[in-house]
Amino acid sequence: MRLTAPRIKPKEKENWDEEDHRIMKPFVESRSVHNVFKTLLQHPSMMKRWMVFANHILFKSTLSFRDRELVILRVGYLCEAGYEWAQHEVIGRKAGLDDAGINSAIVGPTSPGLCELDRLLLTATDELIADTFIQGETWDSLLVHLNEQQVVDLIFTVGQYNLVSMALNTLGVQLDKGLSRGAFRRRSTYS
Repeated sequence: MRLTAPRIKPKEKENWDEEDHRIMKPFVESRSVHNVFKTLLQHPSMMKRWMVFANHILFKSTLSFRDRELVILRVGYLCEAGYEWAQHEVIGRKAGLDDAGINSAIVGPTSPGLCELDRLLLTATDELIADTFIQGETWDSLLVHLNEQQVVDLIFTVGQYNLVSMALNTLGVQLDKGLSRGAFRRRSTYS
């Protein structure tokens, strides 16, 4: 975690007004009242609009669940977003990522034993984070494995989680109870 305390404190349930209860209803029902959502609840109009896009990325993306989580973990790692990593390591394991898959999100496209699609997903993620552009060779190779909608969803997944990582890091969103940083380490540890 970059900060040891939040810059903007999560809005706890006892302080929610009627609008807050409406916004948080799906999170309460799914038992996912996480610090990220309680923090963003401090700006309810932005949160409501952001959630439309975030829901597409999480629930309507044409990328497979596993592929999406691999990409999200790589973004979280590259952005040194401990909160993002902790949440999505748990989700990634549910999506089928094993220890080797989790480690590949840390090491990147040079990880030994990667299948071609995983290597390409990690390469595209690295290129988007470093240069905001997928190189031609990577683009052409992705289209051997994915259709155009899936590649668009890949781009927007990287963008969404880059944005989320910036917010989590800067706002100092702290880990929820029961989460740990797990395999996550700062990039400098692996350089």
